[in-house]
Amino acid sequence: MDNEILLPAQSIPGADAVLNPFVIVDDAAGLITFVSEVFGVSETAEARTPMPDGKLIHAELRLGAVVLMVADRLDGWPSRPGLLQVWVRDVAAVAERATARGATTVTEPTPFYGETTLGRILDPWQNIWWLWAPAPGQPDPVPHWEGGSNVIFSTLDQVLRSLATRS
Repeated sequence: MDNEILLPAQSIPGADAVLNPFVIVDDAAGLITFVSEVFGVSETAEARTPMPDGKLIHAELRLGAVVLMVADRLDGWPSRPGLLQVWVRDVAAVAERATARGATTVTEPTPFYGETTLGRILDPWQNIWWLWAPAPGQPDPVPHWEGGSNVIFSTLDQVLRSLATRS
């Protein structure tokens, strides 16, 4: 099916992705540092837009073809953290870098379907990061309903319920 609604990626000025996440948090500069250090990416300096009080109304980091946009929560605005998926080379190494910078582990690196490994972290700004890595030759796990582990669902369910009680 041809999509006549979405702009083709090659037509997007300065970007390669049709969809780019935007999160609003307290301490956007801290989140930028976290993402830069954990994922080894740099902030796009020319996109940084501080307001007179120093809060960021806009900042960007490029992770592969996607731009993660970040802003500080202003008075009267709700925080809007994200659920973010990132493909990495080594889930355990990235999770370790993240936890050393204040994140908590949601899901330990776990074999997943399609020869992949999945892990999840919750950063100090309440973003949940799905960390994916290729795992060629790794067999698919046994589904929970066939006696396999339920860790993939149960860990996410637990953290989302805990965040709901904090709201």
